[in-house]
Amino acid sequence: MDSDKGILQQIRQAAALKILFLPHAVQQMSRPERLIGTAEVRHVVDTGEVIEDYPEDPRGHSCLLLGEGTDNRPLHVVCAPKAEYLAIITAYLPSRDQWEDDMRTRKSAS
Repeated sequence: MDSDKGILQQIRQAAALKILFLPHAVQQMSRPERLIGTAEVRHVVDTGEVIEDYPEDPRGHSCLLLGEGTDNRPLHVVCAPKAEYLAIITAYLPSRDQWEDDMRTRKSAS
């Protein structure tokens, strides 16, 4: 999708300036069962793909990225590009209870 390429370009341009980890992201990344490092998030920002786009998010245009963390574990990062930085809203390990095996597709509620 062209819009995905546009938001991805905005994300990487904002990240080149500065990455700001919002308190919720730090809290989620610090959970003992996750322990997601800032370098892992940076890697997802640099190499990941947009799997959901939220242009109408009240916090500003944001999206969900999928990429690989340490040991090739799948990692989701929700971020929002701003004029002077990239805001990392949250980062987490996707659950197989909520996501299909490709970690790109949400499971239907049944």
